[in-house]
Parts: sequence; C-alpha cells; structure tokens
Amino acid sequence: MAFLECRFFSESLGLSCSMNVILPQATRGQIGMKGRVRGKKHPVLVLLHGMSDDHTIWARRTSIERYAADLGLAVIMPAGNLSWYQDMASGPKYATFFREELLETARSFFPLSERRQDNFIAGLSMGGYGALYLALTQPEKYAAAASLSGAVDVANIADGRDEHWRTVMRSVFGDFTKIGGGASDLFAISRKLVRAGVKLPAIYSCCGTEDHLLLGNRRFAAHATKLKMPFTYEEHEGFGHSWDYWDQQIQRVLQWLPLKR
Repeated sequence: MAFLECRFFSESLGLSCSMNVILPQATRGQIGMKGRVRGKKHPVLVLLHGMSDDHTIWARRTSIERYAADLGLAVIMPAGNLSWYQDMASGPKYATFFREELLETARSFFPLSERRQDNFIAGLSMGGYGALYLALTQPEKYAAAASLSGAVDVANIADGRDEHWRTVMRSVFGDFTKIGGGASDLFAISRKLVRAGVKLPAIYSCCGTEDHLLLGNRRFAAHATKLKMPFTYEEHEGFGHSWDYWDQQIQRVLQWLPLKR
C-alpha cells in the first residue's frame, strides 16, 4: 500500500485542507500484507473521524492500511474538524466541501473510480453521523455507508452536557433545539427518501452495549427497520466508546462492503 498525506486549498471552505490517503499497491514483498490492485481506477472508502480527533487518527489507532491491503481499496481520511460534516451556522461550509469537492479533488490527484458501486463512506461517533448524513443526502454518490458508534440521533444529544458542548453545537447547528425534523436530522432525511422511492445506499450500523450513544443507535435502527431501509444493525456486548471496538469493527465494515471478492 502507498500512504500519503495531502494538503490542498478548498474553494468552498476558503482554507487549506488535509487528508491522508491509502492507495492500493500490487506487491508480494511486504511482510504480513498481500497487496492487490483491481484495475486502472480504484474503489474508494471515505473514512471519517470523530469529534475529538483529526484525519490522522484512523492510521494511528487502527491497522486500516493492513486491513485494506488485499482488497484493492483506496481509503481517503479527510479532516472534518468540529464541523459535524455540516455547513456550519458559524463556520465554513463543510457539507458543501464533502459533497462537491472532496472526491472530485482526490480523483484529480489519484486514479479513483467515479462509479457509485465503487464508492463507500464510513465513520465513528461524529463521523458515523457524518457518514450516514452525507450518504443519505447524496444517495446517488455512495453504494454503502457505515456508522460505528455513531451519534446518529443528533437532535437528542445536541442539547446536553456542559456549556462548552452547547457552544460547539450552536456553532454547527445554530438553534439546536430545531434539529429534530430538519435538514440535519437522519430520521427526517431517511423518511423523506423512502417516501419518495429513492434508491438508498446499503447501511451498516453498530454500537457497543456500554456506549453512551447506545439508545440513539437503537432508536435509529428501529426507525430504519420500520421504513424497510437496506439496513444492518449489530450490538456488541461489553464494548464502550473506544478504539479497541472500532479497530475490530472497521474490519467487519471492510468485509461487509459490496466489493467483488
């Protein structure tokens, strides 16, 4: 695998951005790894970080490079900062960046597939919410999306904790008491898509039974089941909001992705 860190200027954000990129490499000489290349253009997984981390965290806390090596899969790990992957009420337009610039810019640098069936997105915690939000607001772009311990019920966690938390959430969502039923609410977005008959990406969601976000994940799973969305939900006994769980589950996600094996 080739591992690169890229910096580039974003027009929609008006600032310099960072992303780490893992690219497939056909090789037999790397110890413990079997490199694979599928064709001229690689399938892509966009992998999002959580609220307390940055674009480097997946490579530092998991073996994502090793896990992806024999799949012939490119992995893009961009910086989303504290944006919740939204066009912020008091900040840059991150949703616009992720929808309109990220993949297009990456494709200008690297041979990445434009086909829907080759593009996937996943994330943990804030990034789990972001992965589902971006996939459901652009269902024509992604074939599959995965949330690991995702903050998927954002309307019910925005107004809580301490004043610092509320300040951050106001900077992103503005009046966060109005998230429920609005344009940032996964429940409302998915309900609207299903009623309109839109083809949805396949969705995988998981959460540990000791995670503080468990109830929100259960609520969204019940919602998705009721709507008959293409949805897989798993709970895992004894795990909390931690990297030992996410390192394990990103391997599950990679096996779940609809890649030709």
